Amino acid sequence: MEAWLEHLITQSLAWSLLAVLLVSFLESLALVGLLLPGTVLMTALGALVGSGQLGIYPAWGAGIVGCLLGDWISYYIGWQFKGPLHRWSFLQKHKSLLDKTEHALHQHSMFTILVGRFVGPTRPLIPMVAGMLELPVKKFLPPNLIGCLLWPPAYLMPGILAGVAIDIPKDAGSELFVWLLLAVALLVWLAGWLCWRWKRAGKQQDWATRWLPLSRLRWLAPVALVAGVGSFVAILFHPMMPIYLRLLWQVFVGTA
Repeated sequence: MEAWLEHLITQSLAWSLLAVLLVSFLESLALVGLLLPGTVLMTALGALVGSGQLGIYPAWGAGIVGCLLGDWISYYIGWQFKGPLHRWSFLQKHKSLLDKTEHALHQHSMFTILVGRFVGPTRPLIPMVAGMLELPVKKFLPPNLIGCLLWPPAYLMPGILAGVAIDIPKDAGSELFVWLLLAVALLVWLAGWLCWRWKRAGKQQDWATRWLPLSRLRWLAPVALVAGVGSFVAILFHPMMPIYLRLLWQVFVGTA
């Protein structure tokens, strides 16, 4: 898939932007987003932005358009076909997730719509469920617009950071610095994930519950958080960091 995206970009800027729009659209479309590896694809596109092959602001704009199209088509589908959708066997298999989404929309509709855009399993469901519940447009529109503005850069950013790191001029210390960046990124992600698991302890049961009971998370999450923050602060003082930050700044200001 990455090779296909790179081929599109070498052919035409319009095709590259279409790829961003299409991934954002399908990732947001009702139920389709459950099957699409959108996070991986957006990271690949972000790497192309970070390497300078695709401008960040055109990509951002295309992502916004794709998100809005996917969300509003999903909202319309839910509004128009709420009866058949409630009886559809596929949704019956995911009834618990559907019920939780409906409950969240009833209790905190604006917060659920905004935050749900950044949560994989609920992103392609919430607009459709909002339509099924006949949530008024005036309640759906503001959080949806904010979410669609913020989602593309948030999901492009990991790839952008990786693409910039790859473009650091090769010398004696650059390769080691890239590996250190990767290690710090993984450590920070792990710390965030463990803290999230700690906060959600007792509210969900899945494959990780057996290995990460609350008694273990109580000490493991804080230790990982301290390690993640400490490693992040430490790498800011690495001699290669000014070069990395300068290249990252160029991605946003568009200078060579």
